[in-house]
Amino acid sequence: MEINVSELLEGAQSARGTAVIIDVFRAFTVECYLFAGGAERILTVGSPEAAYRLKEQYPEAMLIGEKNGIPLPGFDGGNSPAQFAETDVRGKMIIQTTSAGTRGIAAAEHADEVLTGSLVNARAIADYLREKQPETVSLVAMGLRAKESAAEDVLCARYIESILMGNAFSAEYLKERTAEMQFTSGKRFFDPATQHIMPEMDFHLSIRPDIFPFVIRAVRHGDYYEMMCVRPE
Repeated sequence: MEINVSELLEGAQSARGTAVIIDVFRAFTVECYLFAGGAERILTVGSPEAAYRLKEQYPEAMLIGEKNGIPLPGFDGGNSPAQFAETDVRGKMIIQTTSAGTRGIAAAEHADEVLTGSLVNARAIADYLREKQPETVSLVAMGLRAKESAAEDVLCARYIESILMGNAFSAEYLKERTAEMQFTSGKRFFDPATQHIMPEMDFHLSIRPDIFPFVIRAVRHGDYYEMMCVRPE
């Protein structure tokens, strides 16, 4: 198995084999909480305009997402794990768009298979890859707005890589690295002025490694991707 680690939109565009598009803060963490909460379908698109168009096709769906961290007009929710950990989404269809993660999925058009990546299901992703044994794995850390490297996404990529290589990061190492993010890439979640859109709880919910046992596959359907929750047998 050849393992490649890359970043940002360029990394997604160059991904081959099985691509894992990683967005810890917060898109793909949100998807894990949505599926854990009983959401029936999640459809992702790469832009707000595409989300509004898809809503016309599925008027019963919930619209969620953000642009530059700010929830979008007419949407039912933003990009907050804290919000969806407490929202009843059982049986719901969700339409999602974000500034980094969902754009990365759309950009990974040369990959044979696309998975989403987050710390909350990182080990499940590694287990899935070890079982499937693809010839090439592309771990793509999407970063902040897909333009700037983000420590949490790189850590997630390297953690999955470490498991695949047989030398998994220890729980102590992960705890130390994620704690540091309060003062670096995660400091925006501790700003009193933005708690209404980036609550501190989002940070804590996003850095809990390996709490969900499933992976999420992105399957293309024309102009959107359907996120398929793959649970262990």
